[in-house]
Amino acid sequence: MRITLDQLRSLQNPVIDLLEILSLEGQHYMARLSLDGELFLLSDRQGTTSLFRSAWQIQDTLASFTVRETQVVHPSAYHEMVGMEPAAIEPLRIRVQRQKT
Repeated sequence: MRITLDQLRSLQNPVIDLLEILSLEGQHYMARLSLDGELFLLSDRQGTTSLFRSAWQIQDTLASFTVRETQVVHPSAYHEMVGMEPAAIEPLRIRVQRQKT
């Protein structure tokens, strides 16, 4: 599902359980938010996924919200190499922030 910043702001005391900063070939990033067990892609009012130039830009954009954990997620490119059999390879996840409970 998709969510805009305006929709996020309209929620009463939203808590982002997990902010995943998804790396797109290291040049663009998008934000996937886990809210109350559901996943949302941060999008604009037209329903287009919001793209950011850095992980910091996403964190700055969402700084006014409570975020329990933030991870930068880099998909593996190794399973796409020519001549290799397709394989399910988990992405690299780097925790950059986590609130103490």
